[in-house]
Amino acid sequence: MLGTTVGLYGIPWCKKSLLLTVLMSVIGASMGVLDTGGNVLALNTWGPEAGPHMQALHFSFAIGAFVAPILAKMALGSSEPRDLPVGEKGNQSAPRPVPTASAPLALRHRLGAEFLWSYVVIGTYLLVVSFFFFILYSKSGSARDKSKAAVQKHRVAKHHYALIVLLFLFFFCYVGAEVTYGSYIFTYAKVFAEMNENEAAALNSVFWGTFAACRGVAIFCAACLYPGTMILLSLLGSAAASSCLAFLARHAASLWAGTAVYGASMATIFPSGISWLEQYTVIQGKAASLFVVGAALGEMCIPAAVGYLQGRFSHVPVVMYTALATSAVTVLLFPVMYGLAKASGEGETKAVSESEDRKALLSNSGLNEDEEDEEDVGEWNEADFEVIEMNDTLRNSVVDTSRKGPGDSPAKISLQPHPDNASGDAPAGGSPGRKTTNADREKND
Repeated sequence: MLGTTVGLYGIPWCKKSLLLTVLMSVIGASMGVLDTGGNVLALNTWGPEAGPHMQALHFSFAIGAFVAPILAKMALGSSEPRDLPVGEKGNQSAPRPVPTASAPLALRHRLGAEFLWSYVVIGTYLLVVSFFFFILYSKSGSARDKSKAAVQKHRVAKHHYALIVLLFLFFFCYVGAEVTYGSYIFTYAKVFAEMNENEAAALNSVFWGTFAACRGVAIFCAACLYPGTMILLSLLGSAAASSCLAFLARHAASLWAGTAVYGASMATIFPSGISWLEQYTVIQGKAASLFVVGAALGEMCIPAAVGYLQGRFSHVPVVMYTALATSAVTVLLFPVMYGLAKASGEGETKAVSESEDRKALLSNSGLNEDEEDEEDVGEWNEADFEVIEMNDTLRNSVVDTSRKGPGDSPAKISLQPHPDNASGDAPAGGSPGRKTTNADREKND
């Protein structure tokens, strides 16, 4: 956030394109780190209950994407300078030359210092927010983070790296499709659907508006729906909407409805994907950075490829076919990821169930040990099993002794009660017996 602040403070005073490029690169790198750290911070703070908070975090991104172009349009006005001379339509053979060199000066004069100072205002806002983050960071202890990391070491999935790579590709396609459609739908509406500028702008606003609205609704849905369920619903909606846009976008009603459904379906996939994977394995800084890199690569490569192909094949709606292709890829990738995650989860469940069975004896015997002392717990459980085996052997021998008949050995018969011979005299009709003492009983026992 401090890097973004520095970049925003320096942009209004740039006189050289190289310096402006450096500052924009600083802002881009800082925002990439902020995106990664924000997702990891939300997971570390709320843990398994991070679903609604992840949706709220990405809802703020959607609000910014929806509001920022509107504010920029209000500040900039029309992109075409009204005071520049334009040749008459009826006399196109000799158009008047356009003074392109004076256009930046006219634009800067029209914008004035207020527009340039808006960078400073936004930078100051980020500086204040970063100050509050610094306070939270100074009050948080590293011991708690280390204890969480120690506990989470045992939660690494069996196919951890395979899941990371697949989710990398998943976000590559998803974010690339999202940015591509939001960037080119205005041009598509004007060229292929023959809409005017206001209608095309309204169609673009419908996409980002439904995108932001559904992310806001997802904050509440995440409290009662599993992340996997939300991803499945979003993938089905995006597949249906992209199919409608690819084959029926020539009709105005299909274009408007498909754009709205497509924006709503794309809204919850990114935050739900991170929350879904966190259920099966640990997501730390390295894994989250791979997600963000995959999303950034999709945001950079897919729109560039679509722009190149659209220039080569001007009569083909490349934007709509790209939306259909990326939806098909994500629909195929998610079942594969789900199968790997379930396979890893079943192995961990068996290991946990065996450990719980062995620890049950310790808890029932009243031996309360700390959870962190796992080795001592294992030793106590082994001792408990040995004691149980000895007790079972002794109990079986006693039961067998009680079932013996009169012809058994006198030592074992003496264990049986004789009410008629309580004084120790010889039984009637038999040889004289000796009195059974307490020492004899203890010996037999």
